[in-house]
Amino acid sequence: MEVWTEKYRPKKLEGIRGQDDITSRLKAFMKSRSFPHLLFAGPAGTGKTTAALAISREIYGEDWSDNILELNASDERGINVVRNKIKDFARTKALEDVPFKVIYLDESDALTKEAQHALRRIMEDYTHTVRFILSCNYSSKIISPIQSRCAVFRFKPLPKESVVEILNKIIKNEDLVAEQEALELIYEVSEGDMRKAENLLQACASVTKNVNIKAVTEVVGFAEPQEIEKIIKLSIAGRFTDAKKKLTEVMVGYGLSGLDVVKQIQKQIWKLNIDDSIKIKLIRACGEYEFRLVEGSNEFIQLAAMLAEFSLIAKK
Repeated sequence: MEVWTEKYRPKKLEGIRGQDDITSRLKAFMKSRSFPHLLFAGPAGTGKTTAALAISREIYGEDWSDNILELNASDERGINVVRNKIKDFARTKALEDVPFKVIYLDESDALTKEAQHALRRIMEDYTHTVRFILSCNYSSKIISPIQSRCAVFRFKPLPKESVVEILNKIIKNEDLVAEQEALELIYEVSEGDMRKAENLLQACASVTKNVNIKAVTEVVGFAEPQEIEKIIKLSIAGRFTDAKKKLTEVMVGYGLSGLDVVKQIQKQIWKLNIDDSIKIKLIRACGEYEFRLVEGSNEFIQLAAMLAEFSLIAKK
């Protein structure tokens, strides 16, 4: 069985969804068959790698793979990789009539500062034979001299319409049946990350051809929003014992970690029909207890303390 993230990866820029402003600007570069160094910044699964590969295909055609060097900076992040592997590739000319090759450096924000400074020098020295496409989650981790040498494109999480459109296309091609509510839950869990959404759909499809809410919740280990909402409402109503009992049932039933629960509670708070001043205090409490869990505190003790604080907040 093929991995759907690769099977359904768009081959051309026009196939990329949810990044219309970016694709239109990149298409303008493709018409001239030339472009500056590029920096793609944004969350995972939003189309950065897809855009880089699509650019190479459109410029070089069938021989695109011979003219691009793909590296993942999180695996090879030291200065030696920049000085050896990247520099050696940058020295050679392209095989096609295009005067430059492409070096795609994924997760470039993982490069050490020394490696980034070495990379900056190569970008200067080999402008005539190579173009760099850098991809990162956080552009703030890229040194300013590199940013100033690149055209920066900021990718955003895909909107619900785009994610559901792509999922429906996959469902049709794979002869699946899916409930709209299940697709909306996949979107909510993936948070605009198309790679994650496709992986979730494939995981559900391996269990059943009928993708429904139950199948999705079993795969993702994600409590249904109504259950999380009930926990919050019980706690702010002062029914602490009932809230704690319901929380334990949800955590055990869905196999959730403490951090998973806090994240879901935080999302659900915004949807509650309560006063904004109370929402602010509840969100602040979520932040505090999420930090405690990250630091290694006991999950059940901290979550019980969070529910207790919710009850106190609502009483004030």
